[in-house]
Amino acid sequence: MVNIIVEFSKYLMIILVTMYTFTCFSIFGYQNPDRKKNMLRNQTMIMFMIQLIAYLVMYLEKEDMKVLAFYLMQVVLFGATIILYTFIYPKVSRLVVNNMCMLLCIGMIMLTRLNYTIAVKQFVIASAAIAISLVVPVIIRKFKLLSEWRNFYAVAGIVSLAAVVVIGIVMRRRTGGAMLGFEIAGINIQPSELVKIIFVFFVASSFKMSTKFKDIVITTALAAFHVLILVASKDLGAALIIFVVYLVMLYVATRQPLYILAGAGAGSMAAVLAYYLFNHVRVRVIAWKDPFASYSDGGYQVAQSLFAIGTGSWFGMGLYQGAPDTIPVAESDFIFSAISEEMGLIFALCIILICVSCYVMFLNISMQLHTLFYKLVALGLGTCYIFQVFLNIGGVTKFIPSTGVTLPLVSYGGSSLLSTLIMFAIIQGLYILREDEEDDIERKKKEKLRIKRSGQENKTKRREAGNVQKRPQGSKPRRPKQSEEKTRKEQRIR
Repeated sequence: MVNIIVEFSKYLMIILVTMYTFTCFSIFGYQNPDRKKNMLRNQTMIMFMIQLIAYLVMYLEKEDMKVLAFYLMQVVLFGATIILYTFIYPKVSRLVVNNMCMLLCIGMIMLTRLNYTIAVKQFVIASAAIAISLVVPVIIRKFKLLSEWRNFYAVAGIVSLAAVVVIGIVMRRRTGGAMLGFEIAGINIQPSELVKIIFVFFVASSFKMSTKFKDIVITTALAAFHVLILVASKDLGAALIIFVVYLVMLYVATRQPLYILAGAGAGSMAAVLAYYLFNHVRVRVIAWKDPFASYSDGGYQVAQSLFAIGTGSWFGMGLYQGAPDTIPVAESDFIFSAISEEMGLIFALCIILICVSCYVMFLNISMQLHTLFYKLVALGLGTCYIFQVFLNIGGVTKFIPSTGVTLPLVSYGGSSLLSTLIMFAIIQGLYILREDEEDDIERKKKEKLRIKRSGQENKTKRREAGNVQKRPQGSKPRRPKQSEEKTRKEQRIR
């Protein structure tokens, strides 16, 4: 009986996630606010239905009450997140909130399947990160001088990354050959995740101040210094993200294709140089070229990932019916492969489309903002998010060499989760700013229309008053012609 439920559940979850994904894009075609609200409510119901089905299957497989208790805790968290966002910020983008919760929900389902202890840690981190993120839109909305802190952003980013290198050398802390972070009170902190946000603000404030060639050279030098520190710490995934984000923001701010060509050339040369300088880069490139030939020498991860994706096929094996545990670091770097194996490739493709939906919304917000600084911030954060999605999924599917970055909101990782939730909260703050700008524009239009109408009324009144003043004093209004003729006839008779 349990096997039948598991088999039926995977098809039901695929149908539900397909409906959710379709709504993510079809909602842009409707202008009726009530229709949009209904579609967003349906999205929320679909998310909770997927979560209920998945945890019911996991409970039937494990017969552990902890799974049900954990499920109820997540329902409270996601329900409270949606309610608080919409209550505190009535102008918030519900689509972004729904997508954020949906991706978190899918991540929690797979993490619970892989490792219950890790899933609980992720839940605690997510709860704290969501609480922090609720404050961020207020900061974006109220602090009007964020664009003036250029030097602070530069210093904070460089110092944070340099601290990782120093601590990594002194304490010899390395993860997969790279110096990624440090540990405080048992909590692993990876500053590069938060520095990506600071870096976007630094570049946006620099280009807002000036886009002259001299200032662009200075900004490029400081950006290159960020990248070089990350290369020195062998965190090449973060270095690549920052490099691409800078190129995109530079092109949008200057509209000069020559800068993009120069940046692409420099990036290609740096990639070749990294291949010869770093052994773990060579291992990943060799594993990418032929993971089965180098199966015992670095290709094991990619090979197991491809096996998992191929085994799951379009509809998946069903929860607890596959073997995602055999994929190294499946809970973080290769969680997309685990999802593909047990929940199906259709489900995994829907996850990609949900991420693309978030990016489309970010771009929409960026294009409609009137301030260059905020426009660049929205663009930079959106590019940072979607490029990280591309690096993760491209790595696990052997489209590109693996870079060791997480899948935002889905993979296990405290720093990654916190930084992504802050990104989404900043975007929400910018969305609210855009709504405020639209309200101001509409209010100004109404004010101009009111002034114009009142001016026309005053002009009419002045014209009427002028006509009255032109009559001689004591004179009576001129009678109509018929009255004059009647008067003349009376005088003749007399």
